[in-house]
Amino acid sequence: MAYDVVVIGSGPGGYVCAIKAAQLGLKTAVVEKRETFGGTCLNIGCIPSKALLHASEVFAEASHSFDTLGVEVEPKLNLKKMLAHKDTTVAANVSGVAFLFKKNKIDSFRGTGKVVSAGKVSVTAEDGSVQEIETKNIVIATGSDVAGIPGVKVDIDEKVIVSSTGALELDKVPENMVVVGGGVIGLELGSVWARLGAKVTVVEYLDTILGGMDGEVAKQFQRMLGKQGLAFKLGSKVTGVARTDKGASVTFEPVKGGDAETIEADVVLVATGRAPYTNGLGLKEAGVEMDERGRVKIDAHLQTNVPGIYAIGDVIAGPMLAHKAEDEGVAVAEIIAGQAGHVNYDVIPSVVYTSPEVASVGKTEEELKKAGVEYKVGKFPFTANGRARAMLHTDGFVKILADKTTDKVLGAHIVGFGAGEMIHEAAVLMEFGGSAEDLARTCHAHPTMSEAVKEAALATFFKPIHI
Repeated sequence: MAYDVVVIGSGPGGYVCAIKAAQLGLKTAVVEKRETFGGTCLNIGCIPSKALLHASEVFAEASHSFDTLGVEVEPKLNLKKMLAHKDTTVAANVSGVAFLFKKNKIDSFRGTGKVVSAGKVSVTAEDGSVQEIETKNIVIATGSDVAGIPGVKVDIDEKVIVSSTGALELDKVPENMVVVGGGVIGLELGSVWARLGAKVTVVEYLDTILGGMDGEVAKQFQRMLGKQGLAFKLGSKVTGVARTDKGASVTFEPVKGGDAETIEADVVLVATGRAPYTNGLGLKEAGVEMDERGRVKIDAHLQTNVPGIYAIGDVIAGPMLAHKAEDEGVAVAEIIAGQAGHVNYDVIPSVVYTSPEVASVGKTEEELKKAGVEYKVGKFPFTANGRARAMLHTDGFVKILADKTTDKVLGAHIVGFGAGEMIHEAAVLMEFGGSAEDLARTCHAHPTMSEAVKEAALATFFKPIHI
């Protein structure tokens, strides 16, 4: 049987692409090597981590905030139940994708996919058997894998020295945890175990956490995490990670020169980022061009240099975000169907699901300065927000960046409770080229956390009301 589209990989980009293609009337198949659909995100990434983040946040609130609210309880951690909640959440999501495939009449092939040539994909099953599928179009959506520490050999056993996968499965709360990497994954998972009782130290090569985020936001956020008990060793290059009798050790030295230091820990989480997963895909043999970082090269229509072969998500350039992959999945399905699929890369929100959350869309101050763009800044703190006070969530602020001449919003940054939900009104505004005044003059319900967004917009072009 010949297909119109074969998608290799069923993560957020792959499964969304497949569903959209099927909805557009294309005969579609998916190749997946896991037992369940959903890729890293649904199985061992976004979804299980959010389940643990939420559960640990509830535990921390019960331990520290409930009494102030007049709720008297003595919280007791049952880690086994917390992990079971995570597993139940994962099962519901992956079975949901399987249902959607069935509903949309999408065929699935279990095994490792390989591009034989344009129009042909081979699938190698666990038993070693191989079958070939003919298709008019191939979409590479294989995602990414854990990246190691540059120049350092690390034996990840997922018990003591763990990646994000192992950090979701620890059977007890470590007394001491070292997180190598101060990016999104390290801070999210580090904060989970810190809330549950671990002493967490973050070792980061850069002199700031969340590299690439707005500098002011990152600095203020680090202070908040510090108050929660996380310790930071910034500007530090890790030179060794090794097993010890009591757990593991991490050795690092200042990037700018100085004496090396070693920290002992029960668990070391290596969270130095992710690398595109292209091993064994046969791309080189098929003539598909790659860039210097091992990513698949594409044109403006998400197509590789080989006609009929496309790529989306973490295997191509751009932020490694599930929703970015989803949008590309929709776009490439539309392009294959003869429509005008498009992704606006200037308006892709980014969220760090810690407590408080950090959310961003558009440009940072550093990016605007580097580009020579004249801009205005409007800020508003949650300490001045009535709803935030009522909920004991006054940490953080909203920051709006707008063009100095046109008032067009160029970026929005939020640190605070529910920031990941609030960022989207800024994203919608920016998608339509709106101004700070447009946002400030839009009526917001009172009392809500989102009023802080309105006030920050007011501060951008004139003055806020409540400070």
